[in-house]
Amino acid sequence: MRAFIDGASRGNPGPASVGVFLQDAQGKVLKEHGRTLGVQTNNVAEYQALLDALLLARTLGASELLVHSDSQLLVRQVSGEYKVKNEALKGLKARAQVLMRGFKAVRLVHVPREQNKDADRLANAALDGTVSDLGPGLEPGGQAELF
Repeated sequence: MRAFIDGASRGNPGPASVGVFLQDAQGKVLKEHGRTLGVQTNNVAEYQALLDALLLARTLGASELLVHSDSQLLVRQVSGEYKVKNEALKGLKARAQVLMRGFKAVRLVHVPREQNKDADRLANAALDGTVSDLGPGLEPGGQAELF
């Protein structure tokens, strides 16, 4: 399964949201997801988008997941290339690592913003109030549940 993820924050911190676009290996759209997070930083929103993608992919039965993100910081921190210094991000990374262990394989790749338009569209639609998908295990304005 492939996930395209994006976190948005209008202001930093400011009103924040996530967008998650899930496809199967053949490119068939499996899920479009967007939700608001309340006031957060853009980096928290990026991590929350990853958490939502992991939860949704698991719910849809994925055993392997390729995650596309235009956040170089997120990709490099989760891969261990960059150290996480921010305490809030440390906790979100730990949650992501727990969820990732539930898959046979998870790989994150950095993509240019132009290749992440669907996730960006969903994150912005959530902020604009034109999409609202709570999905399984997700709460409005809250954190993704771990189990």
